[in-house]
Amino acid sequence: MRNFFFAAAVPSPGRNAPAALTEKIDLVLGIGAWAGTAAGVAGVLVTGGMMAISVKRGESSEHMSRLGMVLGGCVLVATAGPLVTFVFA
Repeated sequence: MRNFFFAAAVPSPGRNAPAALTEKIDLVLGIGAWAGTAAGVAGVLVTGGMMAISVKRGESSEHMSRLGMVLGGCVLVATAGPLVTFVFA
């Protein structure tokens, strides 16, 4: 095994981003989280409406699988922040 000698110390940059950048990123992530939550609520409402219309018409349809996918997306949006914090913190 070789020993390496450097002429200068190897830099070790910190993990702190500029305050202006973190404010903008927090704003974008907040808007994204809000939009994901709104999309989830809209998806549940639309799926519920489609289920009600198909029951009234006497049609059988696979709305439960669609509702499951919408609820799975809601769970993914709700747990995205804590998952990223757990992995990268």
